[in-house]
Amino acid sequence: MGENRLRALASDLAYLEAWAVSAAGQPLPWPATEALALKFVAHHVWDPVKRMSDPKHGMPAHVAESLRAEGLVRSEGPHAPNTVRRRLATWSTLHRWKGIEGPFAAPNLRSALRLAVRASPRPRHRKSKRAVTRDVLDRLIATCATDRLADTRDLAILLLAFASGERRRSEVTRLRVEQLRDEPPARLDPRDPKSPTLPCLAIRLGRTKTGDADEEGRVLVLGPPVEALRERLERPDIKKEPIFRAIDRWEAVEEKPLTPQSINLVVKRRCAMAGVEPEAFSAHDCVPDI
Repeated sequence: MGENRLRALASDLAYLEAWAVSAAGQPLPWPATEALALKFVAHHVWDPVKRMSDPKHGMPAHVAESLRAEGLVRSEGPHAPNTVRRRLATWSTLHRWKGIEGPFAAPNLRSALRLAVRASPRPRHRKSKRAVTRDVLDRLIATCATDRLADTRDLAILLLAFASGERRRSEVTRLRVEQLRDEPPARLDPRDPKSPTLPCLAIRLGRTKTGDADEEGRVLVLGPPVEALRERLERPDIKKEPIFRAIDRWEAVEEKPLTPQSINLVVKRRCAMAGVEPEAFSAHDCVPDI
């Protein structure tokens, strides 16, 4: 387990412990009850408009003040749904490590979280100024026109990140050959039996940060991203190693995978080469926003 993941687990555990003491008057019980998990959702995902007419809605004031005094809460209002999901996933993971069953797969808890998130008015914010739209992506791709190994690697990274939908940098760096599976070609126009076909590839992501704790993610990619990925695999004859690795100036491929920060630097370097402002973009912005 990486250091960042360990720090995130420790941080989530510290928050859960502090919340339990403030909200229930006692440390976290092991195993947690379904009622306590439901209370956690109710305290963190709520509607500020309803709170104006019902002071008991959402997190009680004394709980919020206690967490704020400990430096665990900085802003007011409901928490981000992804943060709540992550902490529930951490809670579930810690139960598994202790060899005990938790309530996190209970239908009532899943339903409560889904309905709470749906009712939450919290807007989504981008992590940087702009999205890598199709026109920007075309300019970045144009910088990968040579047959150098670094260009074939970066082309595959850009197209894969864009086509597979908000892939995290850590998911890209962890990608291995074993996670790929060829799928039957897909028609460009599904309604036309004579339509040209596109190559198709399935990527098994495993458990993702924002996915359900008990389910593994899977994504399909079509067309140019598949072709770029296959070319990337054929060039250095990669069979089992991490797909995206560092390449030195003499085109020697290293054994260790790229780091998440390296993926970000790839995007910014290609922006600079394309005459696009690097500060305005990051790897988080390679999403299908066209």
